[in-house]
Amino acid sequence: MTQKGDLFKGKQKKKSIPPSRHGKICHTRKGKRVIKPSKVTKEMETDKELSKFINYCNEVKAATVANKEGGQLSIVKPQADSSTGGKK
Repeated sequence: MTQKGDLFKGKQKKKSIPPSRHGKICHTRKGKRVIKPSKVTKEMETDKELSKFINYCNEVKAATVANKEGGQLSIVKPQADSSTGGKK
């Protein structure tokens, strides 16, 4: 038996008429939406810090290997946000 009750053998689903977009393209979402959890625990914070450290170590290793082989790869440090420091 089919999952949907109204779709049996020989019965086809009727196509719906798409809305008039007037030349606008439909936007496709790529990837999963990032939703912040409502509760942030100590374990989540430590996991986040650990993953940042592991990613940084992997990037440094890749940069050193590329430089040894004659490439030009270096780690760019992110700029410190000066706008977040002056909150009311």
